[in-house]
Amino acid sequence: MRKVYLSPPDVGERERELLLQAFDSGWIAPVGPDLEAFESEMAAYLGVGHAAAVSSGTAGLHLALRLVGVGANDEVVTSTLTFVATATAVCYLGARPVFVDVDPTTWQIDPALVARFLEWRAAQGRMPAAVVTVDLYGQCADADAITEVCAAYGVPVIEDAAEALGATYKDRRAGALARVGVLSFNGNKIITTSGGGMVVSDDGDLIDRARFLAAQAREPATHYEHETAGYEYRLSNLLAAVGRAQLARLDEKVTARRTLNARYRAALDDLPGIEFMPQASYGHPTWWLTCVTIDAETFGASPEAVRQALAGDEIEARPVWKPLHRQPLFADAETVGGEVADRLFATGLCLPSGSSLAEADQQRVVEVVRAQAVSLS
Repeated sequence: MRKVYLSPPDVGERERELLLQAFDSGWIAPVGPDLEAFESEMAAYLGVGHAAAVSSGTAGLHLALRLVGVGANDEVVTSTLTFVATATAVCYLGARPVFVDVDPTTWQIDPALVARFLEWRAAQGRMPAAVVTVDLYGQCADADAITEVCAAYGVPVIEDAAEALGATYKDRRAGALARVGVLSFNGNKIITTSGGGMVVSDDGDLIDRARFLAAQAREPATHYEHETAGYEYRLSNLLAAVGRAQLARLDEKVTARRTLNARYRAALDDLPGIEFMPQASYGHPTWWLTCVTIDAETFGASPEAVRQALAGDEIEARPVWKPLHRQPLFADAETVGGEVADRLFATGLCLPSGSSLAEADQQRVVEVVRAQAVSLS
């Protein structure tokens, strides 16, 4: 029986062709024509002025936080419902994350709670150094609402768009919704370079600084001169070649995931106790992962029981992100709300959503889920 993965890489002959061309060109190091082209092509796709490719989305977040001035003992506000890297990048700089609950109608960071926290901190005379929005599971956070409240207090906004490349917010693309945006090209993302990421912005000085820091902060001297600490965060020209082939097929991959999501809804919507992640009115998500919540009492089985049943049929599924305020690593972190994220973690399940998922394999997923329902009448 063929294993069905949650979100595997979707690569083909064109990726292999460009990779070998890059190899044969001799541009093996993290510099070269494919790297420059990948950056410019991504910037054009997003509609931003500048982009710097890096070794991972986590590296991109680390750089973005440093670019906007985050330092030791600062606070950085972000969503509690996200992958851990959003917050560990804050810790890299000696800063402290503050976790904010999500809006149940979008699963994205709640702008009203952000506004409440900023108002409270303003009254205390100690503002956070940044707010990091997270575009969860392929859907954008409410960028305008967050940007407006942050602008009122002079707090810069970073967009963690690692899960949402290809999504739109009003007439803009995910990744282009804040002063600095960060993308991920990890193997499970909608496009991949095996591992990689990108920092994007309309501010050319910021992106120049990102490149400088990502290249060990080497000063322009014939010898190796360093005035500040940098990082080895550059992306390989070889991997950038793969990224170029992937980017050329991005719209195709987005369409495939949206089609999968629509099929899941059509096949499972009639089951009592199952609800799909809601779509926000302000944009068009990619549905990087199709996620559902399962009311165990109404449905007849818990999310974990459904996950185990899928695993028994060689199908990978996983819970919704564990809220970061529930992670042992952040046991002492300040949290605003949290009840919504707690509920989503307790009831949520992510279903296989890869753009290469065959319709027959998706039907296997549907049949296993339906078989767990208490009643199919």
